[in-house]
Amino acid sequence: MNTKNNKRRRESVEKIEKAFVELLQERELKDITVSDICKKTQLNRSTFYANFLDIYDLADKFREKLENDFANIFANYDNKDKNGALRMFTQIYENQLFYKTYFKLQYDESHIIQVYDTSRAKNDFNDQYIKYHIEFFRNGLNAIIKMWLNSGCKESPQEMAEVLKQEYKGR
Repeated sequence: MNTKNNKRRRESVEKIEKAFVELLQERELKDITVSDICKKTQLNRSTFYANFLDIYDLADKFREKLENDFANIFANYDNKDKNGALRMFTQIYENQLFYKTYFKLQYDESHIIQVYDTSRAKNDFNDQYIKYHIEFFRNGLNAIIKMWLNSGCKESPQEMAEVLKQEYKGR
């Protein structure tokens, strides 16, 4: 039975996602076909279509999975948590290829990774011009993550957490 969470199906989806990420390192999304994925994974087209509508559906589901994994890092976050940035940079460091792919697909343009404590920001900024601050923070965070990934993550996650901490010193 091909149920959603059976082991064989999960393994097939993981193979498809891995092949997709590898192909994206060589080509643009528009140049990747279902046949390319099937050749690389040695899976049938029917297996691909049992899980995805097309390449763009695969890309969207990949994005959703990555964003959910990223959001889970902060599922139990509170304002007193001083290790949130370290957990974030560690997650990115351990999954560099996936995050490079995320940015290569330009999902950050419309689906910016949602890591922001709006209640804290409202308090710190008296709820004044909060939408500008949130936009500034999200774009700045994405920029340093991209820069770090593009340099091969030369700095450790601890160093990057310190960079972020220094930017927000006193808040």
